[in-house]
Amino acid sequence: MSEAIQEKARILPYVAAITEGVREVLLEQPTSFVAGEDVGQAGSVFGYYAGLHAEFGDERIIDTPISEKGIMGLGVGASACGCRPIIDLMFMDFIGECMDEIANQMAKMRFMFGGGVTLPVTVLTMAGAGMNLAAQHSQSLEAWLAHLPGVKVVMPSNAYDAKGMIIAAAREDNPVFVVLNKASLALKCEVPEGPYEVEIGKAAVVREGTNFTIVAISRMVNEALIAAKELEALGVNVEVIDARSIQPFDTETVITSIKKTHRALVVHEAVEFGGIGGEIVAQIQELAFDYLDAPIGRVGAPFSPVPFSPALEKAYVPDAARIVTKVKQTLGIS
Repeated sequence: MSEAIQEKARILPYVAAITEGVREVLLEQPTSFVAGEDVGQAGSVFGYYAGLHAEFGDERIIDTPISEKGIMGLGVGASACGCRPIIDLMFMDFIGECMDEIANQMAKMRFMFGGGVTLPVTVLTMAGAGMNLAAQHSQSLEAWLAHLPGVKVVMPSNAYDAKGMIIAAAREDNPVFVVLNKASLALKCEVPEGPYEVEIGKAAVVREGTNFTIVAISRMVNEALIAAKELEALGVNVEVIDARSIQPFDTETVITSIKKTHRALVVHEAVEFGGIGGEIVAQIQELAFDYLDAPIGRVGAPFSPVPFSPALEKAYVPDAARIVTKVKQTLGIS
């Protein structure tokens, strides 16, 4: 029986799951299209649109000029007029080039028109460090987006969620940013064929535990799972929650876990100061203070641009070792 199940398992890397997710959307929705820089024959800088131009042609896989402002404006206008575009923002760092379109048009138009217009636009963008791309191509700026009412923000940590969240985002009648992680592109897991959704606004308990909760975001989920194994040898039974969606955020799943474990740590790759982790800590403190046996910890990047130097970048990005150290500090063990 186990061998038969194993034969049916379909393992895909994160990058291929992105491609499948986009393809399913294009097949399902005749008014959907992809627009961005180098998305056509090049298949994007990271290759996750590979083969789509050959299958769907110039009218649905559209190479644009190098103008993030224009690309994002295209997404806003096309979605308001009845299309369901997938906009590719090559690096998350470039949102500064088109923040007016995001913050003042995309996020607000539905409200300012009294619900008379919908904006079913999906934005795919790459965040995170770990590839030695330096300070202008390695940032994690999800907190900028999560602060905007009217925009949803998801951050899949694995291939299964990447495909399912792209499909879920494209079926939404609201703007959704799918913030992908470039250092996770080769990570593999089981991914079913065909369309499926991963619910936006719902976290996942990826490891059950009894006496410590780690809430992790994107790539840090994998680091948290590594840390949990190491901590288990010290008698610490860690529960790991993959936030998956940061706007809306699944507060209920986190609070339920805290009521069981009584201790918590929030981990993200973004700069710790002003990061989304501070919001999560505040929610835990407000809603589960009486259940806490220790202060809530945070692990994030230092308040510095991402270094280009491989050695410095390695020291900059949070990892399992730093998570273990923080948990041990919280518990007062050496």
